[in-house]
Amino acid sequence: MNRLQYPPVKNYSPTMMKFAILAAAAGSTAAFAPSPVAQTSTALGVTAAQKDFFGITSVDYSKALGVQAPLGFFDPLGLLTDADTEAFDDLREKEIKHGRVAMLAVTGYLTTAAGVRFPGAEDIPDGLASWQALLDTKDGMNVLMQMTAFFVVAEIVNRDADWLDNKAEFVGDYRNGALDFGWDKLSEDMKFKKRSIELNNGRAAMMGIWGLVTHEIMGVSILPGGYLPGH
Repeated sequence: MNRLQYPPVKNYSPTMMKFAILAAAAGSTAAFAPSPVAQTSTALGVTAAQKDFFGITSVDYSKALGVQAPLGFFDPLGLLTDADTEAFDDLREKEIKHGRVAMLAVTGYLTTAAGVRFPGAEDIPDGLASWQALLDTKDGMNVLMQMTAFFVVAEIVNRDADWLDNKAEFVGDYRNGALDFGWDKLSEDMKFKKRSIELNNGRAAMMGIWGLVTHEIMGVSILPGGYLPGH
C-alpha cells in the first residue's frame, strides 16, 4: 500500500518562523469575526421550524445570543428540547467558559510555537511535549503546581459572586461590580455585538485548539513553513 508522501520541511530561520506564525495568528482573526447578528427575527417562522425539526415546545430561543448565520438555531442533540431558561443559561455559561479557555489555549500554543518563552524556560519545548518536559524536572514540577494554583484561583474568581450585593448583567458577566473598562458606557446594541464577537471567537477557538493538537499528534503540520510543535 502506498503511503502519502509529504514534501520535506524546509529550514527556516527562527526570526522568519516567529514572523510567519504570528502573522498567521493575526490573519486568522478574520475567520473569527462574527457573522451579522440581528436582535430581531421572524419569530413565528423560526419557532415553527424549531417545533417541526427540533421538537422545541417550551421556550423560543430564536432571538438568543449566538443564533446567527450561517447555522441559525442549531441544536442537533436536542439539549434545548423542553429546556427552561435556567437550563439554557447553564449551557450558555459552560459554552462561554470553554470558549474563553480555548482562546487562551490557541494564543499560548501559537505564541510558544513562535519561540516566545518566559525567562528560564528557554529549553522547554512547545506543543504537547512541554508537559513531559515539565514533569521531568523539579523546577518543572514547581511550574505545574503554580499553574494548578492559578487554575483554582481563576475558577473561584471567575464566577458570579452571590455573596456580594451585585447582580450580573448577563450570563458570563463575572465583573462583580469591580471591573468595567468602559462596558457600562456602551449602547445596548454595541454590548450585544461585543458579546456575539466573544461567543463566536470562543466557538472558533474551541475548534482551533482541537485542530492544532490533533494535527500535532498526527505529525502533520498546519503552521507556516511546515513547522510542527513538539517535534
